[in-house]
Amino acid sequence: MRIIRYLQQGEPILAAVTEEQAVHPLEQRELFELVEKADAEGMSVSGWLSREIERRPAIADRMQALTLLAPIAAPEVWAAGVTYERSKEARNYEATGGRLDATTFYDKVYEAERPEIFFKSTAARTVGPGGTVCLRSDSSWQIPEPELGLVIDRRGRIIGYTVGNDMSCRDIEGENPLYLPQAKMWRRSCSIGPAIRLADTVDDPYALDIVCRIYRGDRLAVEGSASTGQLKRRFDELVGFLLRDNEIWDGTVLLTGTCIVPPNEFTLLDGDRIEIEISGIGTLVNYVQTVERVMDNDGNSQSYVS
Repeated sequence: MRIIRYLQQGEPILAAVTEEQAVHPLEQRELFELVEKADAEGMSVSGWLSREIERRPAIADRMQALTLLAPIAAPEVWAAGVTYERSKEARNYEATGGRLDATTFYDKVYEAERPEIFFKSTAARTVGPGGTVCLRSDSSWQIPEPELGLVIDRRGRIIGYTVGNDMSCRDIEGENPLYLPQAKMWRRSCSIGPAIRLADTVDDPYALDIVCRIYRGDRLAVEGSASTGQLKRRFDELVGFLLRDNEIWDGTVLLTGTCIVPPNEFTLLDGDRIEIEISGIGTLVNYVQTVERVMDNDGNSQSYVS
């Protein structure tokens, strides 16, 4: 069972998507309204929804034909870094100017008890399916980072899983680790969607396949794949550190790190299309624009978040 949001006559609609791909609009506006109702009745969210959609007919359109929004207006998006060995290797390459035999602080954090967790985005900076992600103007080496996102409540309970794109500037982070916030956070530097897979319908979240494809025009420029089984840390471990002496809100998203890194000579360009697919959740598609184009179009562009 998946949760989506889509536009209908200018209004956001919450819907459940069944395994048969049927889309059932719901009367609730947000995911956590469903969670509260399920909790009040002592039911799983998927169990409560299964009962609910029996009373709500499906629409004729399939999910792919709808104008999808981000599946949740996450009040905050956080991210974990260096959680896969491939990520550690890429960060070492950036930090050492391309040396392959160097050991850095990224090796240390990869082995440490405490993970790297950083603030990534707010609802206003986050776009959804079909939205435009932005290239930072003072970086010449930018990539998407395909990641599994955990949708959690204020107590840290994992309610569902989504697809995340943690846009990153490899040159800024590599120049100095203290520049990490600038390498990670700017206008439209994060995307989530197209759906939230309810956690209680996933047998093994460490067996999800992740694929990233980047198209330049009609040409496939980059393709990579990985599995959440390659993750060094456990999800409850990452969530536990996020919650230490910290206040979070229902609907917070925690991105869990990337294992797919494009070739070192690759950087995103204006006009590229990014597709990130995670098994059982869906494919998140976003388009790349320079900050100048994004700012020029902001007055006329469709909001993909609200």
